[in-house]
Amino acid sequence: MCLVRSVGKSGRNDLTDVMVFQILFNLNLPRFPAPKPAKLDPDGRIGPKTLEAIKSFETRVMKLASSDELLAPGDATVAALLAGLPPGPSKEKLRVVMPRALQSKIDLYYDPLVAGMKKYAITKPLRIAHFVSQLAHETASFLYAEEIADGSAYEGRADLGNTQPGDGKRFKGRGLIQLTGRANYTQYKKDSGVDCIANPAVVAKDPFVAVDVACWYWDKRKINRLADADDVKAVTKAINGGYNGLDDRIEYLGRAKAVLGVK
Repeated sequence: MCLVRSVGKSGRNDLTDVMVFQILFNLNLPRFPAPKPAKLDPDGRIGPKTLEAIKSFETRVMKLASSDELLAPGDATVAALLAGLPPGPSKEKLRVVMPRALQSKIDLYYDPLVAGMKKYAITKPLRIAHFVSQLAHETASFLYAEEIADGSAYEGRADLGNTQPGDGKRFKGRGLIQLTGRANYTQYKKDSGVDCIANPAVVAKDPFVAVDVACWYWDKRKINRLADADDVKAVTKAINGGYNGLDDRIEYLGRAKAVLGVK
């Protein structure tokens, strides 16, 4: 679902849910008759302006006789807000899925995502929903394309192919699904032609490579078939090796399904 909990007067008003409504409201402004209301600041705070926005959308766009200024997951107002989004993948939809993402990061990765998903057949709405939701969790909403740790913990890890001194730091996790270890970098170089052995930092610094390596990882592990089965646990295990952050991934997935029209 697009909202996890209630928003509005007497609602739960969790910050992320309020942000989602505020973003959706702004995206629906073209549907308002004149005079159009002002944009909301998507700060996640409930207040008079946000409550008035709920009322205004329900009475002026939906043409309801009155408004209780309260939204619930899956209700008619949320459905009407989603109906105002453009068809297909878009930057606007990414912003709804990742309400805390910086617009600059969405701008940076959007075109690489479109290219990478097309290249690796991540094109069905359900596949896109699972893929984007996993990236959202792995990168903290596109904030990180490189792990914060320096990689020294991977030094000498033969299972990662780190057989040369300095390999741990040199081949630390990078990309929107983190590529880790000399062996994985070597395989990606072989398959993609990107020389990430001579220049490992390119996996994080070049947005097209950062996205492509995530798509490559997804394809190598045949995760499309898990996404087609709508098995979020299996998809998460294939990405993470376990179920770390499962609830967070599920929340992202709910919003991704909602904006892509996946039932």
